[in-house]
Amino acid sequence: MFANHLFLARGAVALLALVSVGALAQKPAAPAAPAAPAAAAKPAAPAADLTAIRTLVEQRLPGMDIRSIVKTDVLGLYEVLVEDRIVYVDPKVNYLFAGSIYDLGSKQNLTEDRFRQLNRIAFDSLPLDRSFKRVKGDGSRKIALFSDADCPFCARIEKELAGMDNVTIYTFLFPIDQLHPAAAQKSRQIWCAPDRAKAWDEWFANNKLPDNKGDCANPVAENQALGNKLKINATPTMVFADGSVVPGALPLAQLESTLVKAEAEAKKLAATKK
Repeated sequence: MFANHLFLARGAVALLALVSVGALAQKPAAPAAPAAPAAAAKPAAPAADLTAIRTLVEQRLPGMDIRSIVKTDVLGLYEVLVEDRIVYVDPKVNYLFAGSIYDLGSKQNLTEDRFRQLNRIAFDSLPLDRSFKRVKGDGSRKIALFSDADCPFCARIEKELAGMDNVTIYTFLFPIDQLHPAAAQKSRQIWCAPDRAKAWDEWFANNKLPDNKGDCANPVAENQALGNKLKINATPTMVFADGSVVPGALPLAQLESTLVKAEAEAKKLAATKK
């Protein structure tokens, strides 16, 4: 058992060092031809190999919900989707690597990109009638936002969203009761306002709630159930047009680049269905 812990620690350190290098690489690089993601799955991996890997993982990580295992293009590692995170193991499952793999040439976080692929939510499947809509510019792009009225990071993302243009934002009131017990009541009051978008903006700008009891028919509880079903456990969390799910208060530049990438990917996905 001690040896297994040593393997885990060693792998984690290696990948954390890799993350640090990527985090420091903030200066924009000269545009390069897009590289194929190095951590993309290799469908040619024999089924027998995958079965053997799964058996070893299940033996060494008992009780874990292993959702999928695929071979990657990186050093012979296998990607293991365990519950709601991606980890990597070597072919003999002696080492487990927990963290992100970065392609330093393309400056891509391959683990993050892969996780988004695996956990896409079909945008058209979202019950948009349980959200309120804000249209900026021509509204041609779209984001679904799960947000908590008392979440400080949600306040931060609102400041970033204010700097965006040509986007429609569908906001799902998604209070996390364990962290913000008063947020559900505030959400209901905002929903019961004549102009929900205006009430939401007024709350974050001036800390002022609508003058009502929040006792109208509202989707707050349904939104909480929806978020749980979609495994959304943090606010803010955004769903983009391509179905990618991104938690956190992204800075404006990153938010814009993520949106551009998602819109392009959504068009590719739509084209493949024709």
